[in-house]
Amino acid sequence: MIKQKILIVHFRNPLSPHELPQFRGAIIHATENADILFHNHAENQLRYAYPLIQYKRIRNNAAIVCIGEGTEAIGDFFSSRNFDVNIGNRKVTLEIEAITARQEVVQVWDSSFSYHINKWLPLNQENYARYRQSESLAERYTMLEKILTGNILSFAKGVGIRFEKQIICQITEAQESYSLEYKKVRMTTFHAKFKSNVSLPSLIGLGKGVSQGFGTIYRQQ
Repeated sequence: MIKQKILIVHFRNPLSPHELPQFRGAIIHATENADILFHNHAENQLRYAYPLIQYKRIRNNAAIVCIGEGTEAIGDFFSSRNFDVNIGNRKVTLEIEAITARQEVVQVWDSSFSYHINKWLPLNQENYARYRQSESLAERYTMLEKILTGNILSFAKGVGIRFEKQIICQITEAQESYSLEYKKVRMTTFHAKFKSNVSLPSLIGLGKGVSQGFGTIYRQQ
């Protein structure tokens, strides 16, 4: 049984959805020369791995979700004591409302778990064209399920977990939400419900853009 450390910093500060990249930039600036996990860059090179520090909007307020090694790296933010930041044009003093820490089992089970995933970015330009060309809802869901399975495997690899059993993902509902430009590419976000035989921690992200709040999952009790 493998347990994964999760630490969530909840702030009292309201945050609008479009301010998430600016909030991320503010934290990175406040922890200048801190751990690479804050920004996934090193000497003009990207860290091509699952982000272990993710910037979120939870109940309309700013939050940071830390996973695995990220739970240790977040200490750089607290030690900086630099809570006066700029979020876009707003000068903000960050106020911590709560810090929650837990350990969650991440593994494949014989039973399944139900999840919501919000603002999921599963499709790039190439596979979006294939998705739109498919007239069958079943084919579309099968395509999304394969992508979601890959997203889960990417998360597991990023936190050092290897599954010995086959992963099962079943999307029960998927709605296109809105389109946006992410890294100069036009993409469509999805709100979806799915079942999987993998136990995943609530509030982690799956898919593209997870460091900026995309693809956040919520496990249904």
